[in-house]
Amino acid sequence: MENSKYPKFTFTWWGAVTLVVGLFIGTMAVSLFSLFWKVAFRENLELKDWFFMVANSVGFLAAIAFFDFFIVRRTTGKKLNFNLSSVNFYTYLLIFPMMAGMMLISEFVASLIPTSGPFFGEFYEYFTRLMNQLTDDPVIMIVMTSVLAPVFEEVIFRGIIQKGLINKGIKPWKAILYASIIFGVVHGNPWQFISAVMLGCVLGLVYHKTKSLLMPILLHAFNNLALSLLVLYGKDESFAKVLNVSEWLILAAGVVLFSLFYYLFMKKYKVHYAEI
Repeated sequence: MENSKYPKFTFTWWGAVTLVVGLFIGTMAVSLFSLFWKVAFRENLELKDWFFMVANSVGFLAAIAFFDFFIVRRTTGKKLNFNLSSVNFYTYLLIFPMMAGMMLISEFVASLIPTSGPFFGEFYEYFTRLMNQLTDDPVIMIVMTSVLAPVFEEVIFRGIIQKGLINKGIKPWKAILYASIIFGVVHGNPWQFISAVMLGCVLGLVYHKTKSLLMPILLHAFNNLALSLLVLYGKDESFAKVLNVSEWLILAAGVVLFSLFYYLFMKKYKVHYAEI
């Protein structure tokens, strides 16, 4: 491990500030470019379907670049690098059903949060309008939610925050939980917060055990693609409503799936990959 090409950096408050500053500067750069384009060419790029996708991507890239330059390279002498190797086929047969089970469980739990009332009602309407804007162009929606978001978010929340906390000496289960809570908070609404925390724990667990960032990226993409297809073709982000079945049946199916494959993955699957 001493000669590992993967830098052993830590994640601290300074690292968190660096990520936020990088995200802010990247987003501001896109906004300034949009303003310049509007003045010079009389065209508002912010009205383009792809603008939100580009702005998000540039923001995430800037955040990662800032962390790489100001934290990783200055403390380890190496550039930010992650293990993206594949795993054996048996691993895929365990982690994808486990993820599917947690998706169903998280849907049920999130459904318990009110969507009406003086506070939740207005918030839910705003959230719904925001999500509807993403479906104007299905191709952009799929690319943004199922390709770009899984890559950027897993690099930051699992590859940087979770890994950096573990490198700092925090117990793995705490690092997984902390990274998942931060992952939930940045989604900005209580319904996605619940799902993001629960799903983030599965993503973090899989990353910690396989040591390959490719695995949570694929699982994240699987989750987002399934939900995107539900919204595009089922007009709702709910398996229960699209399939017209009871939410309790969804919960039961989720508990069975998750419990069985979590047990197989954690208790019976003894192979631990090393990040070397």
